[in-house]
Amino acid sequence: MLRKTHLSLIAVAVLACTSLASQVHAGPRLDKIMDSKLLRVGTPGDYRPFAIKTDTGYAGHDIDLIEAMAKELGVKIEYVPTTWPNLMKDIQSDKFDVAVGGITRNVTRIRQIEMLPGYASFGKVALVRAADKDKFRALADLNQATVRVIKNPGGTNETFVLENLKAAQVSTHDKNAEIPALIAEGKGDVMITETYEALYYAKADPRLYAAFIQQPLTPPNTLGFMLPKDDADYSRVMSFVWSLLDSRGGVKQAADKWLK
Repeated sequence: MLRKTHLSLIAVAVLACTSLASQVHAGPRLDKIMDSKLLRVGTPGDYRPFAIKTDTGYAGHDIDLIEAMAKELGVKIEYVPTTWPNLMKDIQSDKFDVAVGGITRNVTRIRQIEMLPGYASFGKVALVRAADKDKFRALADLNQATVRVIKNPGGTNETFVLENLKAAQVSTHDKNAEIPALIAEGKGDVMITETYEALYYAKADPRLYAAFIQQPLTPPNTLGFMLPKDDADYSRVMSFVWSLLDSRGGVKQAADKWLK
């Protein structure tokens, strides 16, 4: 009887230790961020007005929001450069803890990673020269052999171009932020992008025109921040911090500053 009781006590102790260990090691990414006081933020940094690399760092709608989130967490930010073609691979390889910069929420991405709540409803539109705006009134007008389309690799804009503009002359330019100037200078005719980027460049350069703003080429969608899918505690806390900022008007303030 004593031996049986002894074995029972050992079993209880093992179970208690196992439970304690699982608690200690729960949320490894969150623990690492909070212990190091450092949040690694990946961004291509080439998509105005959401995130653009400047001479002094990064600026934009998403930059304001992620810095406000970091302040709420009590941590500092380390920005990690990435590219649209490598965005998914880099976040899954633990190169950063969150990705920002005008990232479209879609099924393909959310199957592989987490995304925070959507913001900045948009549709796919076209950035063209103002002098040519009457030429492009429908998708079919873009999908012509005489139309030169310049795309940036790796994102949903490239996917749209490859699926819908197969008859056009399509070329690739690695630096997204340089494409509007190429269109304005007549080195291309069309850049497929989203509502806010097109409006930004059309406002900044009178040679450019944001086409299809009132009737986008795709149904409405939203942008969102990407999180690795490896720590439920981290995802839960980041979602809470986002909702906290939203409830305080922080998301609206960023939109009023950058998206109007």
